[in-house]
Formats: sequence, structure tokens, C-alpha cells
Amino acid sequence: MANQHTIQATGRKDEGKGASRRLRHAGLVPAIVYGGKSAPASIQLEHEKTWLLSQNEWFYSSIIDLDVDGKIESVLLRDLQRHPYKQRIMHIDFQRVDANQALRTSVPLHFVNGEKSPAGKTAGVVIMHELTQIEVSCLPKDLPGNIEVDLADLKPGDTVHLSQVKLPAGVEIPQLKLGADHDVAVVVARMARGEAEESTEAAEGAAAPAADAGKAE
Repeated sequence: MANQHTIQATGRKDEGKGASRRLRHAGLVPAIVYGGKSAPASIQLEHEKTWLLSQNEWFYSSIIDLDVDGKIESVLLRDLQRHPYKQRIMHIDFQRVDANQALRTSVPLHFVNGEKSPAGKTAGVVIMHELTQIEVSCLPKDLPGNIEVDLADLKPGDTVHLSQVKLPAGVEIPQLKLGADHDVAVVVARMARGEAEESTEAAEGAAAPAADAGKAE
């Protein structure tokens, strides 16, 4: 599991749109913590610090130690609402995590060695990342910060499917249990459109003289 991170928060009793508006004007972010055996709890976080944290990939996919007035709970970010055009976080939802219960969450994919692969070294071939994250199921202790997809052996025309992604121990992809139709493409190495059209035209041009020769005979 990736390193855990601690975020400071404070409990709050005032709720509703008016209370949330006042918090935002004071440079705070209204949030809620739910799940587990405890009742949902309303909290607030400092906006500037939270905004900086939200620029990190781990903020969206890692277990977070949420320190609320000195009491620490393990949580996952479940929803983050942003202002439509300002650099402002409007509201955050955190879900409590049970160490003994499997969780489902999305994990980012990191693609490596694509430029070193046969596909990456072939002129006119484009390596398309069809997915940038996948949903996994695992115990909290097994949750990876990201999953690496090694493209060193990728050749022109190859497709890497979901079932071919190497997973850390204890991690599963629930989607694959739904059938072969859900084994979608993760990476595709295909010819760029212009290159493909030129190859087709060249093939058609080569075939034409052969056809004319056959008619002449």
C-alpha cells in the first residue's frame, strides 16, 4: 500500500447552505465523513491547504488519515465538488474505511517504457491510452497508490486488455467478473490515420498493375 497521508480537520455543528456559504467566505471547506458504524459527521478544512493537497494524485486514490479534533479515522475521498470557474473547492465527501472489509475505488494507471517499445520506435504508430484509471477491489492494506503498466514489449497493432494488467497481491478488478465483454482495451498501438491511408493507397496501387496484367493475359 502507498504511504498514508494525514489531513487536519475540525468538527462543525452548523449545517445547511447558509452555514456552508459562511465557511467558504471564511476560507474553509465544508465536508462530511460517512460510512462505517458511526453516524455521518460534518467537518471543515482549511481551503488553501486542501487545495494544495488536491493537486496530488494520491489525494484521490489513497487511504487518508483524517484527523478531526485529534481523533484519527481512515478515509477515502469519494466526492469533491469544485466551483465551475474559480479555483475553489465547494464541498468534499469522505468515506470511512474498515481495515477488515474490502473496498472498491479507482486507481490511476502509470504507463512506462512506451517510448522504448517496438511500437514507440515505429514511425507513424500512435500509442493510445484508452483508460487512465481502473476500479479495483481489495483490503485497505493492499490498496496501491497507482498501478504500473509496462509497455516495453508493445508492438504495432497490439492491444493491451484489462485482464493483461499486472495487479499487486490482494488486488482484483471486479469488472472482469462480469464476462469477456468487459475485458476492455487499456492500450492500443495503431497507425496514425495519415500513415494508414498511405499504406492502403500503396497496397491498392500495387494491386492495380497485377490486375491489369491478369486481364491482358
